[in-house]
Amino acid sequence: MIRDAKREDIEALAHLMGELGYPTTADEMNHRMMKINASDDYRTLVYELDGEVVGMTGLIRGFHYENNDNYIRIVALVVDRRERGSGIGKTLLDAAEQWAKEQEASKLVLNSGNRGDREDAHHFYTSQGYEAKATGFYKKLN
Repeated sequence: MIRDAKREDIEALAHLMGELGYPTTADEMNHRMMKINASDDYRTLVYELDGEVVGMTGLIRGFHYENNDNYIRIVALVVDRRERGSGIGKTLLDAAEQWAKEQEASKLVLNSGNRGDREDAHHFYTSQGYEAKATGFYKKLN
């Protein structure tokens, strides 16, 4: 079942951030979710299986400077490693696409790290119709 994340999901979300490669405490996740939930441009969806949150996606609505279209950026997508390959990721992407359509967005975009451990994720995204089109640049600010 897919639903919006709730306050009771904080521990599960923290666990999933660790699964994504970003170890996170429940307190840290609570702090993040308080900021995220304060904006109507964000949406957090979870996949619940037998009462347990085993996947999530974080979405943000964005606006272009170069044209009048809106877009939705997938800023997080993760499925618990015990459930990978079961279709949960595809279901979460389908839900993201549905929300994007409801927001009158013209496209979905996402970034995925260039680390070797992300190759399976990259294959998954291309199998779902996503194209690798951009190069990301980051500068850490102190």
